[in-house]
Amino acid sequence: QVQVVESGGGLVQPGGSLRLSCAASGSIFSINAMGWYRQAPGKERELVATITSGGSTNYADSVKGRFTISRDNAKNTVYLQMNSLKPEDTAVYYCNVAIAIIGPRWGQGTQVTVSS
Repeated sequence: QVQVVESGGGLVQPGGSLRLSCAASGSIFSINAMGWYRQAPGKERELVATITSGGSTNYADSVKGRFTISRDNAKNTVYLQMNSLKPEDTAVYYCNVAIAIIGPRWGQGTQVTVSS
């Protein structure tokens, strides 16, 4: 069994910062890509950022320069540092982990609300 658990969401004022974490645990041989996605009310889930096992990153245009994705391979954990948050960043943020042999797994999601 594999578990993927996100944490770090919450309520923050515009211009503020949050750091999301996502840890994978269980029968894991290795992890390939890890990523963050988000889904706002009434909208489809969209990619926010991804990072490969080698550390190459990819970002949605809407978050470039504000968000930073990173990972700790020893802890099977991926992070998303979010700075200069805007109301339009409000969404449920989901972690996706591509686990070797097993396949991709999603976390349960964590709510991020940007509001004054």
